[in-house]
Amino acid sequence: MKNIFKCFMAAIIISGFASCEEEQDLIYVTPAASFQILTPQAGEGVILTAETANNPGLVISWEDMDYGTDTAINYTVQVAANGSDFSAPVSLASTGSTYATITASALNTAALGLGLEPGVEGAIDVRVMSTVGTQDGQAAYSNTITYLVTPYQSAVALQDFFLVGDATDAGWENNNNNVPLFRDPEETNMYYYTGYFNAGAFKFLAAKGEWHPQYGAASDGVLGASGADGSNEPGTINVATAGYYTFTVDTDAMTYTFTAYEAGAGATTYPSMGYIGSGTPGGWDADTDMTVSAINPHLWHATGAALVDGEMKFREGDAWTNSWGDTTPISGQGQNANDGNIPVTTGTYDIWFNDLDGRYILIPVN
Repeated sequence: MKNIFKCFMAAIIISGFASCEEEQDLIYVTPAASFQILTPQAGEGVILTAETANNPGLVISWEDMDYGTDTAINYTVQVAANGSDFSAPVSLASTGSTYATITASALNTAALGLGLEPGVEGAIDVRVMSTVGTQDGQAAYSNTITYLVTPYQSAVALQDFFLVGDATDAGWENNNNNVPLFRDPEETNMYYYTGYFNAGAFKFLAAKGEWHPQYGAASDGVLGASGADGSNEPGTINVATAGYYTFTVDTDAMTYTFTAYEAGAGATTYPSMGYIGSGTPGGWDADTDMTVSAINPHLWHATGAALVDGEMKFREGDAWTNSWGDTTPISGQGQNANDGNIPVTTGTYDIWFNDLDGRYILIPVN
């Protein structure tokens, strides 16, 4: 019995020594009340532009946080809506250093997300959070400064769509110079095509050369779309009688209309069409001719057209009697009424123009 007692006491003593050794490995930290941002100063600011998106938008430095012992500290730069008391902070950078550089692009995205308007100076709040350990414990915060930001309008990726089906020029081929839908320059969820359709059926594709995703009829007037893997393939939109129609698509509401265009049959047909302007190969001195559609005498295109920074318009017969333009780049609608010039930027494009409704679209060629 005495031997059992001695063994039991020895186990307790050894366990106690082990506990002491484990406790000696623990580090207890106590954060100071706060630390200070050194640069920038409150009230400083920046004007952001798309051209300098990769340049620094915010270069920030701060004091080292004092946790009362030597330990690794992680710092996170946070921004929030001005006066919001960081109720919904946005983290822009994490580092073990006492400084960070935020790109103009990242700051612009954050500023827009916090409600600032493009081209208008607005205030955001900036602070730095410090933490220790793998679980980001013992959070402490720097002082808050107000930083003035003038953001720019971020570019929105524009979606193109292409008709396919035996009712259209391309037939049931997905990479046969398929006619595009004409995107509205302001409501970019709205697409239009007015032209001649054969009797038959059609759908439209999100990319030439790819069958999916494809769009068609889920029911009358309601769009359906297949998945990238071909799942949930929609039905066709059917054309009972050949003729001129206007096809309108709303990709936000996922709806469409397909209505007869009575003026199509009697509309003036032009023997030639071209584009001209400072951004085109011939400048303002010579037209570059376009090719007319095989089934629609009002639809014109130029494939792989090289443009430079400048302007352009469409005109028929190498003269100014009938000409179309607008002030919106990439897509728009001319009125044949002394229209404005279309801004263009350097690149290679497939250019499409519809003289029935004056719509145009320039599709970048990668």
